[in-house]
Amino acid sequence: MSSLVQRIENYIKKLLNQSDGRLRVRRRELADHFKCVPSQINYVLKTRFTIERGYIVESQRGGGGFIEIRKLVFDHPEEDFLYSALELIGDELSQQQALNLIHNLEERKILTKRESAILQSMLHRRNLNIELPYRDYLRARLLKAALGAIMKTDD
Repeated sequence: MSSLVQRIENYIKKLLNQSDGRLRVRRRELADHFKCVPSQINYVLKTRFTIERGYIVESQRGGGGFIEIRKLVFDHPEEDFLYSALELIGDELSQQQALNLIHNLEERKILTKRESAILQSMLHRRNLNIELPYRDYLRARLLKAALGAIMKTDD
């Protein structure tokens, strides 16, 4: 049996796939549907529907309030997403942000499972054995270099 977090994530993704990539839901309605508290819905949105994973989540207050979830879609999916990923990385990148981004690249079939595993291992804190914030700076530079190499080999 999958965890509640996984079930909520799968349900939201199913609704997104049935829509035009944009979904408006009420946090309370989702919580009622899964018989959980709204904070569990917040947790799923903050951890599974991040920009690194290719989603934008906006919360609207008032008038009953709702959450809008949008899946990022690109005209030239692989190339555009790689450029967006490079911009998203910035000067520093936490391990979780890196893992989310790598997961998204694999989900979009830009990275193979093997490439994904190599990058995850390479960028893990146990292998970047330096203190913060330098570790996050190094992680960002390494991932940018790897994605840049992928972009060059895809020509």
